[in-house]
Amino acid sequence: MTLPTSTYRIQFRNGMTFDRACDLVPYLKTLGISHLYGSPIFTAVSGSTHGYDVTDATDIDPALGGWAGFDRLTESLASAGMGLILDIVPNHMAASPENGWWRDVLTFGRQSAYFSHFDIDWSEPLTLPQLGQGFESALADGELRITLDETHGNFAFGYFETLLPLNPTSYGAIADRLDDPVATRMAEAAAVTSGENFNRAMRDILFEGGDRAVLRQKLEDVSADRDFVRSLHEAQHWRLTHWKAAARHLSYRRFFEVTGLVGIRVEDPAVFEDMHRLVIELVRHGKVQGLRIDHVDGLAEPTAYLDRLREAVGPDTYIVVEKILGASEVLPESWPIAGTTGYEFIAALSELFIDAGGLRILDDAYRSLAGETGDLEEGRRIAKRLMVERNFAGETDRLVSIATGIFPEVKRDEIATVLGELLIAFPVYRTYGDGGPLSWQDSAVLAATASQAMAQLDDRRACDHVLTLLEGKVEGDPAHDFRIRFQQLSGPVMAKATEDTLFYRYNRLLAANEVGGEPGKAPGGPEEFHRRMAERARLQPHGLSASATHDTKRGEDARARLYALSEGADVFAQAVERWREMNRPWLKDLPDGAAPEPNVEWMLYQALAGIWPEDFDRGQTEELRERFTDYAVKAVREAKLRSDWTEQDADYEEAVTTYAAALVSPDNDVFLEDFERVLQPFIAAGYLNSLSQTLLKLTAPGIPDIYQGAEGFDFSLVDPDNRRPVDHQRLTAWLDEAGPIAKLQAAALKQRLVGIGLQLRQRHGDLFAGGDYLPLKVTGNRRDHVLAFARVHKGDFAIIAAPRLMFGWLDPGVLFAGPEFWEDTAIAVPSPLHGLKADLVTGKTIEPGGSISVATLLGSQPVGLITPI
Repeated sequence: MTLPTSTYRIQFRNGMTFDRACDLVPYLKTLGISHLYGSPIFTAVSGSTHGYDVTDATDIDPALGGWAGFDRLTESLASAGMGLILDIVPNHMAASPENGWWRDVLTFGRQSAYFSHFDIDWSEPLTLPQLGQGFESALADGELRITLDETHGNFAFGYFETLLPLNPTSYGAIADRLDDPVATRMAEAAAVTSGENFNRAMRDILFEGGDRAVLRQKLEDVSADRDFVRSLHEAQHWRLTHWKAAARHLSYRRFFEVTGLVGIRVEDPAVFEDMHRLVIELVRHGKVQGLRIDHVDGLAEPTAYLDRLREAVGPDTYIVVEKILGASEVLPESWPIAGTTGYEFIAALSELFIDAGGLRILDDAYRSLAGETGDLEEGRRIAKRLMVERNFAGETDRLVSIATGIFPEVKRDEIATVLGELLIAFPVYRTYGDGGPLSWQDSAVLAATASQAMAQLDDRRACDHVLTLLEGKVEGDPAHDFRIRFQQLSGPVMAKATEDTLFYRYNRLLAANEVGGEPGKAPGGPEEFHRRMAERARLQPHGLSASATHDTKRGEDARARLYALSEGADVFAQAVERWREMNRPWLKDLPDGAAPEPNVEWMLYQALAGIWPEDFDRGQTEELRERFTDYAVKAVREAKLRSDWTEQDADYEEAVTTYAAALVSPDNDVFLEDFERVLQPFIAAGYLNSLSQTLLKLTAPGIPDIYQGAEGFDFSLVDPDNRRPVDHQRLTAWLDEAGPIAKLQAAALKQRLVGIGLQLRQRHGDLFAGGDYLPLKVTGNRRDHVLAFARVHKGDFAIIAAPRLMFGWLDPGVLFAGPEFWEDTAIAVPSPLHGLKADLVTGKTIEPGGSISVATLLGSQPVGLITPI
């Protein structure tokens, strides 16, 4: 396998096309990137901002530049000696009429050639939760009509802009009502035409003759007959429903809660072939060197899928999966992949940069104002129960029905109670049993889950029955179906309860509320970081090491700054009390209490601190205000306490956004002056945290992944804020700057450090791909403020020194503490590494010997990266 030495993630769309990406290749080459790592490129829904709503997995999206643009990009990369990693989406596609396969299913139902491609329960008509109200209300309000879809040449059921194709058997009823020759010819042809020829035949008839305007008017007239529209609706393979009904009843598997994304059955070899034909072609023709598998936990049989994919693309293709590992969880050993996309690396960084003592101070302050939301574990149970009983009620009920059919002697409500408790207690995203006994790891997970669940039950008999299904001890298709669907549900319950609910409710320290993180865990410091990196070197040395992705809750540098709140916890807690009093006039009394509540105020001050521009211009606050208030609305909806995506409280949201806007208002002088003053040492410590975590990512086990633009500072909030266009022109200009490190501004310094580290990795590939991870002992009075380790491989080595917990020790505008701070602190150097060395950051020579003085190394520079001369 040809391994990347580094990757650079770009988000196609929103202005980023293949040709724009071509323009970046020289810059990325100079920076030291080995592989461009792109978001999905396959044809997606019109206007898609992300590309995960694929409508045609067999074609490259014309919106990005199509085949010609893609060829230009791959040729440009090849000429630069770089590779391409593609993000592919095997779990779902867009449930949209723009999707030809889905459209065929809507038209022909079980007779469709793509009937088995989608994970649909065909025991009933296909539910389409697209209405803003119930069907009868929409019908009464004249929102539904019979019309023409002239793009595809068929009769359609219209709901505003949405046009749903009609069952060909309906054409006769329409022709009978219209007395129109074109409609009659279409009905006659529909009776004898099917499959791929159907739309071609309809289009030919529609455009060969007759007045389409007259036909449209006749259809509009007949649409006034509500009984006819209702009867026509009931004759379809699908049923339109209120969008809110999807949580309790949906006849297809969706992606999390997104009804616009329908599950794909890639466990079927024929479906796998259709979904991956283009991907495999691109790999075999040498245009793509690596694949990122989106949401692998959503698949019915991840292990079998990965085996099939590996066989199809060969042993040399680099493959990583989007997989969130729980505490102490490791990837299944049998998966033929390089590793994950790297969320666990972010979790390891939090162990290092969060101060344990300060976290306890924050905890006391936070609990005093947060009330019930200050209890993390109880909050987790409440959030997961909400997912089970409301957001995923339909999926849970389907499991109950399957289990009740297998065990008719057990009461339905008893099985429902057991399933709920098991899903709530589940400590990881899922297990992976698709047949036969569970692995040792999955058995341990299930045993721990059962123990917790049983503690909540009065009678364990129903639980014992359900466990036999999850353990694979019951044979037959229903038992297998139950097992698979439980595994496909436990992940969404965990993700939506934790990442998209709990992490917006429990706001003690937002830096810890990251994908894959454990915000309630006490940080383990350098010892825990070393342990995790040694494990990473052993288990997935070639997985990606991320510090930001398109799905993280904030930019990596915003998170690095917020880590420092744990160091200055008393300063921040006292400031929040003061700021809340200053901004009390912006609170609004609502029937259910003051808004925003103290917990949300605490969250807003942290979020604002994370993105605050050092050069804040009070005359230009509009962009910051818009970003911040948009985030505030998303945060309170995700929290699902006083507003929600499904039940929005406009008065509450207005109160929160008014308060948030006031925090960045140029008229709020007293607050702004105090906020800026308090923030200065946090900004300085955050900059140094950013440089330290960057160096660690570049040199620790794993392959460093740079999220677009994050080679400079990135103070983004959660998406869509983190998908804003990147100023690569400015980044290129910084890269061209010559001169010493000390003369660079902070963001350009970070970029310079990225370049130094990436180029070192390219020169010493074996050292970082297969080298040992060796923790180095630090001695002296300031030993807790520096992390040191070495990478060692067959006589080659690199020594890394990164400061930590530096809040309050930095002078304004200076990104290092002087020699007097470090005193006698030293890094012990093992004898094989004693020779003459040089620091790559500054070029200074490091004398041979058994120790390195930290005062000498870091007394005039932020971080140290040392290699032998």
